[in-house]
Amino acid sequence: MTEPGWVEHVIWWQIYPLGFVGAYPADPAPTSGEHRIRRIVDWLDYALELGASGLALGPVFASRSHGYDTTDHYRIDPRLGDDADFDHLVSQAHSRGLRILLDGVFNHVGTDFPRYRDAVGGGDTSWFPVRDGNFATFEGHDGLIALDHGHTEVIDYTVDVMCHWLGRGADGWRLDAAYAVPNAFWAQVLPRVRAVFPDAWFVGEVIHGDYDAHVRGAGFDSVTQYELWKAIWSSLNDANFHELDWTLTRHNEFLETFVPMTFIGNHDVTRIASMLVNPDHVEHALVILLTTGGTPSIYAGDESAYRGVKEERFGGDDAVRPEFSAPHEGVGEHGHQVFRAHQHLIGLRRRHPWLHTARTEALHVTNHGYVYAARNGDDVLVVALNVDSEPMELSLPEFGFAAAEMVAGSGAPPPEVVADVIVPAHGWLVLAPR
Repeated sequence: MTEPGWVEHVIWWQIYPLGFVGAYPADPAPTSGEHRIRRIVDWLDYALELGASGLALGPVFASRSHGYDTTDHYRIDPRLGDDADFDHLVSQAHSRGLRILLDGVFNHVGTDFPRYRDAVGGGDTSWFPVRDGNFATFEGHDGLIALDHGHTEVIDYTVDVMCHWLGRGADGWRLDAAYAVPNAFWAQVLPRVRAVFPDAWFVGEVIHGDYDAHVRGAGFDSVTQYELWKAIWSSLNDANFHELDWTLTRHNEFLETFVPMTFIGNHDVTRIASMLVNPDHVEHALVILLTTGGTPSIYAGDESAYRGVKEERFGGDDAVRPEFSAPHEGVGEHGHQVFRAHQHLIGLRRRHPWLHTARTEALHVTNHGYVYAARNGDDVLVVALNVDSEPMELSLPEFGFAAAEMVAGSGAPPPEVVADVIVPAHGWLVLAPR
């Protein structure tokens, strides 16, 4: 593993800045003089209250629309503000002990990218591959122009951009659409960046495929664990914990090579509170996230049970990328309950940092019930999940534990140390064996 030591303790709170501050979609678009990125500073104490230790930012660089059509990697998007505003945000975050993760789009650029405008005008086209007589695009999106990742200047440019912002205070990079970029490109870029910033962390966005091969071939510290994300909500909705168990078996294998970035929500998917049929199961999803190996990320709003459905249409992401007003504003009782659950479980995670690389071992698996041990050496927690309408009775000696202390759970807590427990209907427990 190549990840720096600080990553063991980080829990990201992810923000999509353009939406968060109401800069996109917006008509008219705000100007740099509005300094909107500074609004995020007003939320940093909230992030601490939640228990986060890092701020994962979506695109902040100049672009034409949603941020993933970059026009200038060296310039803060004027709809967000300017360099001084970014420096202020980084300074305020670091003063609170919050790490900063930036979102780097190096697979493609927007149509206003100067080198592309020059190429279209008859200039040098070498940065952009041509297919069937046209400049190649990312997955057919006309506004996203693919870069030639075999070009030496594109490699040098990417290295320089990444080092520039790490030098300005960023702690790492999320590499957008990394799955669409040849591993050989990253293998040339990342060692050069690490040589200057050895404490930086690099996570590639990989949706499907061979995660291990991407990590080994590209040299990422981590990749996004979409397999686990899907298994969590799918198992809870279908009452099929066998799917989750199978996925956690693969997850254990990944942990032999790298620590995945884990999540139950992000800016590209339907919010977990909308994805799950039963709102009581939002906490189950969170329990899995925070008691299994990985580097967890909480998407802003999910901690208060925000709802939003992603749709495959123009503007289909807007519902999951809303503007935020003030902390806790408009959050109902269920939202407050989910926030408290986040605080409690994030606190549990931070008190047990060994969970970062913990493997899971299935102790009991049925369609409606799942009990697993999260282990790392001599450290162990037992997690029990129940999505049945009836309580689930468990005898800990059957799993090799004489007794256990309940450290978290839904419903009324059982006695402090018990040998037998009852997991409430649609409930969950986390126990520390004694």
